[in-house]
Amino acid sequence: MTTNPLPPDSGRPGFAALDVGRRLRAALIHLGLSAIVAALAALLVFGFWYPTPFREISGGRELFFLVVAVDVVLGPVITFAIFDRRKPWRELRRDLAIVVVLQLAGLAYGLHTVYLVRPVAMALEGDRLRVVRVFDLADADLSQAPPGLQRLPLWGVQVIATRKPRADEKLDAMDMGLAGIDIGMRPKFWLPASATGAAMAQAAQPLDKLRKLYPNRAAQLDAAIAETQLPAASLKFIPILARSTDWVALVDANTGNVVGYAPFDGF
Repeated sequence: MTTNPLPPDSGRPGFAALDVGRRLRAALIHLGLSAIVAALAALLVFGFWYPTPFREISGGRELFFLVVAVDVVLGPVITFAIFDRRKPWRELRRDLAIVVVLQLAGLAYGLHTVYLVRPVAMALEGDRLRVVRVFDLADADLSQAPPGLQRLPLWGVQVIATRKPRADEKLDAMDMGLAGIDIGMRPKFWLPASATGAAMAQAAQPLDKLRKLYPNRAAQLDAAIAETQLPAASLKFIPILARSTDWVALVDANTGNVVGYAPFDGF
């Protein structure tokens, strides 16, 4: 039976300090690798699942950073605790592999949670837009949606118009609404994509209303208008029902297309 010998300097008086330095170095290497993985995860989340400004509208930024902060910090801390050059190499390699597997499993679970609450649609309900998440449609029957809207997008947020409930649907719609399930979360009320532009243009409100509500924020509104690359006379707005902050969608008055966003309470 063979065993790996202890490091030749393990018996020296200064070995404890040397061992701490090695632990710290291993933890810092682990931290650097974890940061790279976290950056790639951020590219996925904010580049595809929570495009600007939905990282703020839907609260995705806070959730992602909570998940990543715990995962990125925890792995290097455990590495610092278990890294010991006096262990046989096979045992040390096994311990580090277990830490990496647990860390990746935690990150995968966190990203799955972020994925489930990502926004997939903005549903026009009357004169307002409701952000609809994957989680909101968990029990919805997507087969009741119009053709072309029966699959959720893998990334990005699609704009959907909804119809008003018919007379025989009003009571059910009211009951579901009281339970927190509004018509924007029910595919049976979605209109075909071809009807979205006209419905959006009709629901949009003139920008002068925002200017009157926020006379001291004219520069901020003008900056948002400039980003659309359209003249202000061609734009209107629709309020967005958001989780943690107030936003409006800037809409091309002619086509009804969403061309930009601005951080204002439009109600």
